[in-house]
Amino acid sequence: MGKLKRFFYRVLCGFFLGLSVFAPGFSGSVIAIIMGIYQDMLRIVSNPFKRLKQNILFCIPLGIGAVLSAVLFVLAFKFLFDSYEKATYFLFIGLITGNIPEILRQIRRCGFQKRYLFGGAGAFAAALTLGLLSTGVGQAATGITSGLPRFALSGLAGGLTALVPGMSVSMILILMRVYGQLITAAETLMHLDFSPLPAVAVFGACAVLGLVLASRGIRFLFKKYPGFANSTVLGFMGGSLLGLLVQSVRMPDPRFHWWLGGAMLTVGLATSMLFVVLGRKFGTEAAE
Repeated sequence: MGKLKRFFYRVLCGFFLGLSVFAPGFSGSVIAIIMGIYQDMLRIVSNPFKRLKQNILFCIPLGIGAVLSAVLFVLAFKFLFDSYEKATYFLFIGLITGNIPEILRQIRRCGFQKRYLFGGAGAFAAALTLGLLSTGVGQAATGITSGLPRFALSGLAGGLTALVPGMSVSMILILMRVYGQLITAAETLMHLDFSPLPAVAVFGACAVLGLVLASRGIRFLFKKYPGFANSTVLGFMGGSLLGLLVQSVRMPDPRFHWWLGGAMLTVGLATSMLFVVLGRKFGTEAAE
């Protein structure tokens, strides 16, 4: 793959990684695995100063894509959550469902063993519990005002879970009642009002700390026990999927129509399949 194509591929990876921060039930780590950049991300986060120049060049297009997705989310997805929250959940259900065959393929490559079921079952229970405890995007957006200590703790928790494949950072933020405040802060900053900048900076710094603390352990697990690790990923994805399904069913939304939910589900499935195709075609080369 040429340098220019590799650059734009990584911009695309960054776009969907950024989107995963805001999309409930959408795991950025799973997307990184499918698109072939997960091991590079773990390597960079666990030791960012080793091969510093190469790490910076790798991260620049990811950052560009992440910023673009953040802007798109604030402008478009916030409207979807405010106006069609239940239908939007079907979009994320489709995104998760479409990725499951690829994770199963990874497990088969490693050779499945029965003991992997313990990791998968534990991850399934954790993700399902998290999904059922979260109150939903719309309710979270009108939650209590968070101070700096809550933003710091939420950033640390988000960073610790961001590299765990199958885990959704936004689910953590919804549960800790800071999701809505962060969306509002991002929208405010887009209007060049920098009043929420201290809270966002504290959140970001603690998230980076969490990433560094978690990265080496996760990297070791995937290197030494890939079959067990991928089975755990599948459990997290299954739990997140079921949690979203339960939330969407019990969510009252008078504006919801099944045809709209079906359309959003189809878009989610098609998008996740695109991830898989792009990852198989470009992922290995893009990670070089």
